[in-house]
Amino acid sequence: QVQLVESGGGLVQVGGSLRLSCGASGRTFSTYRMAWFRQAPGKEREFVAHISQNGGYTNYADSVKGRFTISRDDAKNTVTLQMNSLKPEDTAVYYCAASRDYNIYTVDTSQFGHWGQGTQVTVSS
Repeated sequence: QVQLVESGGGLVQVGGSLRLSCGASGRTFSTYRMAWFRQAPGKEREFVAHISQNGGYTNYADSVKGRFTISRDDAKNTVTLQMNSLKPEDTAVYYCAASRDYNIYTVDTSQFGHWGQGTQVTVSS
């Protein structure tokens, strides 16, 4: 089992940056592929970014490509989402998620059995 806690959300102006972190409990963090999802008011939860177990594969939603970067530090049991050039449409609650499977070429909420509580990101114009 792994427990996830996000941090780093907040209020930022258009064009600004934020760095989200997700800390995980347990000794098996390296065996989980990790992802960030987000959910805006009135919308479904959507995929943002994903990183494989060894960090060798990452993929992103088209809406954030070139602006967001996901990384992991297995020694510290953390996964980070660096968000640059933020836009009002990035406003959402951001969730960290973990999956034990190795289906790294598909990312869907149903594959991730462990979720954090979420952290609010608000981009003001």
